[in-house]
Amino acid sequence: MKDGFISASLDITTTELADELVGGMLSAGPGRLEMAGNLGIPQVVSLGALDMVNFGPIDTVPERFHGRNLYKHNPNVTLMRTTVEECAELGRIIGRKLNQAKGPVSVFIPLKGISTIAKSHGVFYAPEADWALIDNLKKTLDSHIEVVFMDTDINDPRFAKAMAIKLDKILKHSEVLRNE
Repeated sequence: MKDGFISASLDITTTELADELVGGMLSAGPGRLEMAGNLGIPQVVSLGALDMVNFGPIDTVPERFHGRNLYKHNPNVTLMRTTVEECAELGRIIGRKLNQAKGPVSVFIPLKGISTIAKSHGVFYAPEADWALIDNLKKTLDSHIEVVFMDTDINDPRFAKAMAIKLDKILKHSEVLRNE
């Protein structure tokens, strides 16, 4: 992005923020979700996989997390469900980061699951945690940031298409403004 090779950001899965907050192994660092905004690059963002913190094999999960909702995704990856409190803080973190953006931002929220395993009857289904995330994000976001709610899960093709269409509209609008 800094070198000018990327002109837009479609950021569907922001799980690294949960890893940064809770101490998982896939943190992208404290600057995650900031570069596009700092550069004024248009962003369409979602809440993908914020229901989980990533660890290695189950025997590598720190002892302090024993007793939490753990899911053995495969022999090399163990996922831990984020709590209501962690989700509330993630909503505030994302809101603060997106509020700093110098370019256009839209946030898409899938109402039927932020991951495959967070859907109804999934092992990470916890609507109270998901709503803590969504409510705190909405409370924190500045009013000029568009929030789009969709009655789908994060992996529904209609969700991806809607995000892509929105990003295309933002880019076309930015092009029109540049040409005026």
